[in-house]
Amino acid sequence: MKKVRRKIGKYEVGRTIGEGTFAKVKFARNSETGESVAIKVMAKTTILQHRMVEQIKREISIMKIVRHPNIVRLHEVLASQTKIYIILEFVMGGELYDKIVQLGKLSENESRHYFQQLIDAVDHCHRKGVYHRDLKPENLLLDAYGNLKVSDFGLSALTKQGADLLHTTCGTPNYVAPEVLSNRGYDGAAADVWSCGVILYVLMAGYLPFEEADLPTLYRRINAAEFVCPFWFSADTKSFIQKILDPNPKTRVKIEEIRKDPWFKKNYFPVKLGEDEQVNLDDVRAVFDDIEDQYVSERSEITEGGPLIMNAFEMIALSQGLNLSPLFDRHQDYVKRQTRFVSRKPAKVIISSIEAVAESMGLKVHSRNYKVRLEGVSANRVGQFAVVLEFSINSKLTEESVLEIVVQAFLLFFIRKFYFCLSLG
Repeated sequence: MKKVRRKIGKYEVGRTIGEGTFAKVKFARNSETGESVAIKVMAKTTILQHRMVEQIKREISIMKIVRHPNIVRLHEVLASQTKIYIILEFVMGGELYDKIVQLGKLSENESRHYFQQLIDAVDHCHRKGVYHRDLKPENLLLDAYGNLKVSDFGLSALTKQGADLLHTTCGTPNYVAPEVLSNRGYDGAAADVWSCGVILYVLMAGYLPFEEADLPTLYRRINAAEFVCPFWFSADTKSFIQKILDPNPKTRVKIEEIRKDPWFKKNYFPVKLGEDEQVNLDDVRAVFDDIEDQYVSERSEITEGGPLIMNAFEMIALSQGLNLSPLFDRHQDYVKRQTRFVSRKPAKVIISSIEAVAESMGLKVHSRNYKVRLEGVSANRVGQFAVVLEFSINSKLTEESVLEIVVQAFLLFFIRKFYFCLSLG
C-alpha cells in the first residue's frame, strides 16, 4: 500500500528534523520543482501565548529582504487556521560550530574561506539596513557543498541608512562588541564586524579569545580587547585580527577596508549577485494580520477578567536571545555553549529562594561562599544528579541589562526537567 504524504500547499511533508520550545522543523519537498526545503511549524496559540507576534513577523520580513547566496533563504510563509508554516532553504551540512568541535580548529585557508563568505553575507545585510547582532558559529550553517549560510535573525535590527545608533543590549556575551555593553548606543555595523573577528579567531584557534568564569571579568577583558593569539597564527593573521578586535568602534576596521586587506584578498572570489529581487511581504502581512486580530481579541478578554498574569518561564520566553537549550548540551569541548543569568535581587535573597524551592522538592542543599550545590535522586532511585550554581556580584548592572527572577525560573525548569527524566529511568 502506497504511503500518502501530508501536503502543505505544494510541499510534501516528511520527517521531523528539529524541535525546539516553540516550533518543529519538518523536511519537505516542493512537488512542483523537487527542491528540498525545511518547514518551520509554529502553533498560533503558542505565538499568542508567548506574545511573539512582532518578533516573528520582524524576523521573517528581514529574512525576505536579505536574500543572498550565503544567507539561509526564506521562500514563503503559509498559514492554516491553527498553524504558521515558514518555508526555508534546506541546509543539510549542520552548524559550523559542530565542525570546529569535531576538528578542534580549522586551517588558515579554510578559515579564510568561511570568513570571506561571512563578510559577503554581513556586508549584504548592512547594505539593506539590517544588523544581525548575534553572529556566532552556532548561527552559521553549511550546505552540501560546504558553503556558509548565515541563519537566525531573531535578534536582528532593521534600520534606515544613516539612522540613529542602536541601544538594545543583546547577543552572546563572548561574541558581543565592547560598545554594546556600554549602554550608550552603538553602530550595528561595527558591532557585527567585531563578532566576525571573534568568529575568525575561534575558527583558527579552536577556542574563544575572551573567556572567563564570571561576567564582570569577561566584560573587562572585552572592553580592553585583552586577548592573545596562539603561536600558530601567522604574523599577517595576527595583524588582521587585531584590526578587527579594536575596542574603539570608530577606529575599528570597516568592511570595505577588510575587503582590501591582503590577508582577506587571498584566493577570494566575490559572490556574483543578480539584480535585486522584488521583495513581496504580502504573505507575511496576510498571515500576521489574521493572527494579530486574534491577539487583540485575546488581550481584550484577558483585560476584562483582570490584569495580565505572566509566569517566570513566559518572561524568559519573551527575553530575546535567552536560549535555554545550551544548558543541556553534552559537548565537552573548547568552544563552550554557555548561558548566564542576571538579577537585581541581592545574592543572599536569590540563594534563600533557591534553597526554599529545592528543599520543597526534596533536594539536599549545600551553600558556601555564594556557591550552591543541589543533589537529588529520582523517585525509583535509578539515577541521581547534581547542580552547582555560582553567583558573582556586580553593583554596576543597569536596568536595561537585568532580567528579573530569571534565576528562580531557571532553577525550577532545570530541576523539573532532569528530575522527570530520572524518574522515567
